[in-house]
Amino acid sequence: MQIKTFTFNPFMENTYVLFDETKKAVVIDPGCHNKQERAELFDFIQSQDLEPVRLLNTHCHIDHVLGNAFIQNSYDIPLWYHRDEDPILKSVPAYAPNYGFPHFQESKADHFISDGEIIKFGNQQLKAILVPGHSPGHLVFYHEASKICIGGDTLFQGSIGRTDLPGGDTNTLLSAIKERLFSLPNDVVVFPGHGPETTIGVEKITNPFVGKNARF
Repeated sequence: MQIKTFTFNPFMENTYVLFDETKKAVVIDPGCHNKQERAELFDFIQSQDLEPVRLLNTHCHIDHVLGNAFIQNSYDIPLWYHRDEDPILKSVPAYAPNYGFPHFQESKADHFISDGEIIKFGNQQLKAILVPGHSPGHLVFYHEASKICIGGDTLFQGSIGRTDLPGGDTNTLLSAIKERLFSLPNDVVVFPGHGPETTIGVEKITNPFVGKNARF
């Protein structure tokens, strides 16, 4: 499996395209919001002769869903996320103008992903793992074969997702990271929703929120 990272919008959100030798692909958390960003994502998919077959959201805060409608309209593919994220996504149009996105296009789920569900594309499969706390139905997508985890806004290099947004809860997130993410092998690489990748093993030791010598 191959992974391509894009960093989009003023929130510096990481958008991911996962694909393999079959050219089937999934797009995860498309944050593209203007013509230039949309063209960058579209041109890459076209240049690699990829066929997107699924659109996935780790969670549905505005910075991770700005390109949902664009991807759905461009490729006519279904949008999948956890059921508990539905009210989060439905609330975005009300506050999008306040964040500088007056032309936000709405999208809606075609399928609700369950904890532990296996998502297949090409010759690959991702396991959905529920890691709530940053948002109620936040999922991470784990590719066991390559030891890659698309982590959204759960675990960052030296930090964790914020919990002061509606539906967030600090204790829930701390527990979920320790119980769900830290059960993965130490050499699993976490590709987060913002910033550079890290590994489970490094964060177990050094992360000031959930690591061995956590201060919180």
